[in-house]
Amino acid sequence: MQANMHEAKSKLSQLVDIALSGEEVIIAKSGKPVAQLIPCAAQKERIFGQFKNEFEMTDDFDSHDTNDEISTLFGS
Repeated sequence: MQANMHEAKSKLSQLVDIALSGEEVIIAKSGKPVAQLIPCAAQKERIFGQFKNEFEMTDDFDSHDTNDEISTLFGS
């Protein structure tokens, strides 16, 4: 479906419902498509600690020597 800018302003909630139903909604200005109305992707629920015990860090991961070595490798 294509709607002009004026129609989009006055019927935004209806156009959003159309987009949520899966139909493509294009908004045009002076007859030329300028925007596409699409639904947002659902965000996954974050689970605190889901990667616990998946990674190992050495005791010196934040030492000055390690940071200097990284700086040298990457030219910082």
